[in-house]
Amino acid sequence: MIDLHTHSNASDGIFTPADLVKHAASHNVKILALTDHDTVDGLAEAEKQSKIEGISFVPGVELNIEWPTGEFHLLGLGLKTISPDLAEILKNLQEGRDGRNREIIARMQAAGYDVSIEEILKMSGTKCLGRPHFAAYMVEKKIVKTRQQAFDKYLAKNAPWYVDRQGADLDDAIRAIKASGAIPVMAHPLSIYVSFGKIRPVLEDLKARGIMGLEAYHPGARVGECKRLVELANDLGFLVTAGSDYHGEAVRADRKIGHTCGGFKIEEKMCERFLSLL
Repeated sequence: MIDLHTHSNASDGIFTPADLVKHAASHNVKILALTDHDTVDGLAEAEKQSKIEGISFVPGVELNIEWPTGEFHLLGLGLKTISPDLAEILKNLQEGRDGRNREIIARMQAAGYDVSIEEILKMSGTKCLGRPHFAAYMVEKKIVKTRQQAFDKYLAKNAPWYVDRQGADLDDAIRAIKASGAIPVMAHPLSIYVSFGKIRPVLEDLKARGIMGLEAYHPGARVGECKRLVELANDLGFLVTAGSDYHGEAVRADRKIGHTCGGFKIEEKMCERFLSLL
């Protein structure tokens, strides 16, 4: 099995980078990408552990992109270095994330909760807070019963504690990823909330702007939708990738490392053209 989309506690996953690699190895994953949100802090640790476990490691990152609808995330897979432009993008995104987190804290405090960002940072064990960490805190403090309830009631879009997150410029991000020796791949394409009836010209434009791959296989999509994305990718000349978007079962119990839509194992043959370029 392989997995080209996972997260560690360098962003919003549960496992340390080393433990994530150990977990992958114990589940027979042979090729693993670490793609933390807006940070590359976990890559060195994960790569070191991959050598111990005999896993082929793919250094990566997942960037939040400014987009008018839904969420646009851009994977950079196969980083050979961190270009100055990518470092600048990561710095700006992390500063924007910090500002967003402090605004969420302010809204919680205004609602009468005695909470500080330092408290959530200490509990989460990460420097890169995201909404899942707030959700975990809310469960711990019995504000809600489950993480999903935290999102539904407070943290989802249009909920009272939701704050928009700053995104990078798409064209700048594509150039920065390529300058770092990596392949830019559109993560979970359906998250931009464009219907299949309208998505083809959008993908054609993204291809022309330099995106090379589509994450056609993702557990957030139905099997039939993933098959349609594979057909579109092949028709338009995109590379196809597949991932679990794994954060740990405590975050999403339905997502398993090395598995994607429909619970299918991710086999190398699903991403052959992409893997040949690494």
